[in-house]
Amino acid sequence: MSDIQRETLQLATDLIACRSVTPSDGGALDLVATRLSAAGFTCERLDRGAVGNLWARRGSSGPLVCLAGHVDVVPPGPLDQWTSDPFTPTVRNGLLYGRGASDMKAGVAAMVTAAERIARTASDRGSIAILLTSDEEGDAVDGTAAVVSTLKARGETIDACIIGEPTSSERFGDTIKNGRRGSLNGKLRVHGQQCHIAYPERGRNPIHDAARALSEIVWIQWDRGNAYFQPTSFQISNIHAGTGASNIIPGTLEVWFNFRFSPESSAAGLQARMSDMLNGHRLRHDLEWTLIGEPFLTPRGALVNTLTASVKAIAGVQPSLSTTGGTSDGRFLAKLAREVVEFGPLNDSIHKIDEHVRIAELEPLSLIYERTINQLMIVGS
Repeated sequence: MSDIQRETLQLATDLIACRSVTPSDGGALDLVATRLSAAGFTCERLDRGAVGNLWARRGSSGPLVCLAGHVDVVPPGPLDQWTSDPFTPTVRNGLLYGRGASDMKAGVAAMVTAAERIARTASDRGSIAILLTSDEEGDAVDGTAAVVSTLKARGETIDACIIGEPTSSERFGDTIKNGRRGSLNGKLRVHGQQCHIAYPERGRNPIHDAARALSEIVWIQWDRGNAYFQPTSFQISNIHAGTGASNIIPGTLEVWFNFRFSPESSAAGLQARMSDMLNGHRLRHDLEWTLIGEPFLTPRGALVNTLTASVKAIAGVQPSLSTTGGTSDGRFLAKLAREVVEFGPLNDSIHKIDEHVRIAELEPLSLIYERTINQLMIVGS
């Protein structure tokens, strides 16, 4: 085992042992800050409420390249279903097991060891920063979003940002996320008139009223997407009506839904279009909206091309670009950084029982981060 793999594996192991169920960081941020401080980084805690945030920077000149991620994890679920304790990192058959192993403590470990090596050999050219939060898997209000607000208020900017999310799909290195779709949640309540089911003329069935409208909404083409994004998708996640009795027409129907939208649509446009359709069906209704995040995109350019070349050189894989999947903290960082991408290990076990990462991926991941940052500093200087 090489020194790079050994160091990255040890740090990943130490981070998994931190019980950092969101929004707790479980001591992970102090662990990273201690190492980065020793490497010459200026470390600053930008905590908000119960959320821990770390901003670490080395250098004062441009370009500024940032590595970003999160140390919080989702709850482990039923402990008796895990082969080993989720917070006791365990190596079996070339895999490192534990909650957060791939999402994303392996990525954080690889970022830190890459930053340490860069710090040992860096000249005065450019700066490197690491941004970590304990509020990515939770509400995502007091984490990266808050740090971005603080940095913007200071007038700080980031030239390029790599988020260590697990993006690889079938083979390590096969996917770079260079954007994400927007996410818009809605709650629709259709109002009718409750009555005895044997006397429907005395009431109004909100399920029947909504059926045609929902059918139209489900099958409509909201946009065609573009070269980087799939068409906007509308999905219903929950429908509820009824009192629990089989002989009552309910008074209200509630529908929960989500738009995953491309830049070809806007949140405001989707809201207006859906309201027009519901009004066109003369539904008595009210509608609540929650915008989770706007879409963002980093097209081919310095960051995408440099990271692609690094993956090909070190992993021997030509990565594809993708904007699919859920939301990430990239939606916040895109408001501060000129270019934002995500790249990390395989994502086949994230949020699952017996989550794991392949130990063989740790060294190339760290080397890819290191090579990309060094090349970006040369290009940007």
